[in-house]
Amino acid sequence: MRKSIFQLLVFSLILVVGAAVFTLRAAESREDNEKTHSKEARMTVVKDPTYTKKAGEEVIYLAGGCFWGLEKYMEGIPGVIDAVSGYANGRTDDEVNYRQVCTGTTGYKETVRVVYDPKRVSLETLLFAFFKIIDPSVRDSQGNDVGTQYQTGVFYADDASEAVVRRVADIEKGRAEEGFYVLIEPLRIFHRAEEYHQDYLTKNPGGYCHITREEMEEAKDIKVDAAPYRKPSDDELKNRLTERQYAVTQKSATEPPFDNEYYNNEERGIYVDVVTGEPLFSSKDKYGSSCGWPAFTKGIDDGAMIYKEDGSFGMRRTEVRSRAGDSHLGHVFTGDRESPNGTRYCINSAALRFIPYEDMDKEGYGEFKKYVE
Repeated sequence: MRKSIFQLLVFSLILVVGAAVFTLRAAESREDNEKTHSKEARMTVVKDPTYTKKAGEEVIYLAGGCFWGLEKYMEGIPGVIDAVSGYANGRTDDEVNYRQVCTGTTGYKETVRVVYDPKRVSLETLLFAFFKIIDPSVRDSQGNDVGTQYQTGVFYADDASEAVVRRVADIEKGRAEEGFYVLIEPLRIFHRAEEYHQDYLTKNPGGYCHITREEMEEAKDIKVDAAPYRKPSDDELKNRLTERQYAVTQKSATEPPFDNEYYNNEERGIYVDVVTGEPLFSSKDKYGSSCGWPAFTKGIDDGAMIYKEDGSFGMRRTEVRSRAGDSHLGHVFTGDRESPNGTRYCINSAALRFIPYEDMDKEGYGEFKKYVE
């Protein structure tokens, strides 16, 4: 009798446990299905009938005014596999042509599909390069071109890209003192433009372009990838930086001449952004200047610096800021008689951290030793 009761209890327990496991697995299955359907829903929003993603590739869609120049500019960046001109995110999914887009009634923007190798160039680097050659403060216009088809935008195709796009866009918004009107949204539809638009400036070297030759050449010579160098939160910066470093980098203050750490430093090494660690200057390009601040003839990578017109204190100067950290660094001047090439980057020591040559490997800057040697 006792054995029968025991067996009954065991059987009942097995039924209860089994039911619980079944319920849990059913819930997990529903959750997995919901995630799958949600992901599929996101993926079906992205429509680009002329592109199939291959292993080792990533893609981003950039609207930066006339696509002739932007296509040429982006395909010059090392690590970009392909750049294709087209039309993106119109009011309908219907295929359109150039004449229709130019009416300004379709909602389509002249856009370049940029396919790149993430092992050679990061999305951060591509986005910072893109923002350097557009004016984010205007709507429906870039350069001499005016119309809704010239509205700027960054259209991402997946969640990972969205996170990077929004982080970089936040940095650029902080720089855009006159407004930020760049569209940041998922790609809904992309149609490849007519064949005569593809590689237009290669076929027509004298053709119109709102991007300068200097900017084109700078893109071909990008040396520092931006991805590893991220700006910490303001609270973290206040805790980590000295009062002078914070005032200089975050509030655009200027430290006293001659009373700063590196103005007469003659050691070999590189100078990095004190905020992010992004490489900026080499001791090889530093020279003795009577200005009282560290002076350099050039940066390691011009693409790693942002230039802004500065009219403060009744003067007209060119401010220099770091790319990834948006730190105020100092100013750049031309016609300096003390400079070997006439250019003087006059930089605050408080905006820099010096890495001695013998410490560059262990600090993670070994690849930049060639710019010091």
